[in-house]
Amino acid sequence: MPHTTRNPWTILSTKPVYENPWMRIVEHQVLNPKGKPGIYGVMHAQNLAVGVVPIDDEGHVTLVGQYRLPLNLYSWEIPEGGADPKLPPVESARRELSEETGLTARHWLPLMTLHLSNSVTDETAHGFLAWGLQQGTATPEDTEELQVRRIPFAEALSMAMRGDITDAIAVACLMKVQLMAQAGELPDDVTRLILR
Repeated sequence: MPHTTRNPWTILSTKPVYENPWMRIVEHQVLNPKGKPGIYGVMHAQNLAVGVVPIDDEGHVTLVGQYRLPLNLYSWEIPEGGADPKLPPVESARRELSEETGLTARHWLPLMTLHLSNSVTDETAHGFLAWGLQQGTATPEDTEELQVRRIPFAEALSMAMRGDITDAIAVACLMKVQLMAQAGELPDDVTRLILR
């Protein structure tokens, strides 16, 4: 049977279930791809997500650690957070980097767009690489109790490979940076920092 890209779901009705400034949850009455009735719950994100791999002139990246309440565990991640969907994602990435770490960057490169948990949510994330860093003062939000850790890029990548970093945006962005550096798809100055 040939594969198609058409939508095989039929939405019969939609009922709002819950909404706050960060999410909107709806329940669809549906006919599934086999034509059988059912329900499908979807969490619509009210914001985009952004993440930044910041690499300094010594080839170190800055990670951010914080307790993640939904998972009931502590998580090491790249600087990341919510983004106003009306703004270019890089503007929000700049803000998040500065708020969480105090860093600003002269150079920015988009890495990828990700769809997170795409069976239950439409949340979209944008990842960036930033270099040419300058240290300033961090100003985390009231909801953030953060630790900041500066480590060699290779060590951060190893943490992702070992499963010490499990955040999807962080894992994907760190691996993408490594692959781009190996493939010669990054500027020479930043490639040298990553592959040292």
